[in-house]
Amino acid sequence: MQSRTIDVPQEIPKRGILQYVHSEAERMEKRFRCGMEEDDRTTFEQYAASWLARQTHYKASTLAGYKRQLEVVYPYIGGVTLNKLRPLILEEMCAELRKRKNRRGEPLCEATVHKYLETVSAVLEDAKRNDILLYNPAHRVRGVRVEKKVQRVPAEFEMRKLMQCILNEPLLYRVFYLTAITTGMRRGELCALRWNDLHGGGAVTVQHSRSSVLGQGIVESSTKNHRTRTVVIPELVHDYMGELFLEQARAGRVIHPDDYIFSTVDGPVHPDSFTRRLRRLYRKNDFPPEYHLHTLRHFFATFLLQNNTSKQVAAELLGHADTSFLERTYCHPQLESKQQAASVLAEWIQPAEDEAWEREQAQMKTGSVG
Repeated sequence: MQSRTIDVPQEIPKRGILQYVHSEAERMEKRFRCGMEEDDRTTFEQYAASWLARQTHYKASTLAGYKRQLEVVYPYIGGVTLNKLRPLILEEMCAELRKRKNRRGEPLCEATVHKYLETVSAVLEDAKRNDILLYNPAHRVRGVRVEKKVQRVPAEFEMRKLMQCILNEPLLYRVFYLTAITTGMRRGELCALRWNDLHGGGAVTVQHSRSSVLGQGIVESSTKNHRTRTVVIPELVHDYMGELFLEQARAGRVIHPDDYIFSTVDGPVHPDSFTRRLRRLYRKNDFPPEYHLHTLRHFFATFLLQNNTSKQVAAELLGHADTSFLERTYCHPQLESKQQAASVLAEWIQPAEDEAWEREQAQMKTGSVG
């Protein structure tokens, strides 16, 4: 609990003391909530810095992403005071961002520009919630409509082909990718698995995540939604994990219960190593270029839903807080489902087609007889 004494200046008349105290109390409350003294000179950059400092519930990697995005927009709006920010200024910022080049030397796509605007909007929405702004000007920006990109999910025959490739990988990588396919765990969650997270019956406790954060190295935190969950690995994967344990022990290591599963004598394997190796595997075996490590998670989610797993169970296994994200992301028909639907309709219309053909043949026979 924070407190502060309000000193009323002597020049304030008695009839105005109550109003003065209310005004100062409101100003102090904003300072406690926002971490800064807000006035007409508060710039977007100043407020954004205080906003970042208060977002302690986000993972370090998420915060680093917000910080990078804000540093990109500061040259355009950082020096503008909050009360002077207007939709037109933000539209001009977006126009300038569209001229920026990505790592391939191409102009930023509209979806990326939209992400920058969303981060700016989050800051301004916080200022609105704290009664510093009357409205969020980012909500009034006229932007180009961004079509949500539908994730391309591998078909079962592609995953069977990938499985054959994975089974030829060194044991460490084989176990990592098989666990990813059969549990849908995120990369960071897999990298944070320890031997004491394994339990009887193939149960695995997922409670941490290890990620690479620019400027901070490898950072360990809780899971994305800060919840612990339990997943179950198939018996085959469980056996491979046992082989991995023996391989590490034969290498002369003393394995402790809290040691990372995916590690070598030099320590935990860097998360990027798993991403890069899988990309090379994709390229070598002619998989689509847009496939990545997270594609294994997409397949897991889609496979569950197509095989009648309830949305609630699927959401819990994937570590989603509820089913809404699952429904938005994965509950779209894949090509195989569309082909099945077409087959059902084909079977339904075939009798009518056969009947029409028979009538036509009968009419032709009647005509030839006449």
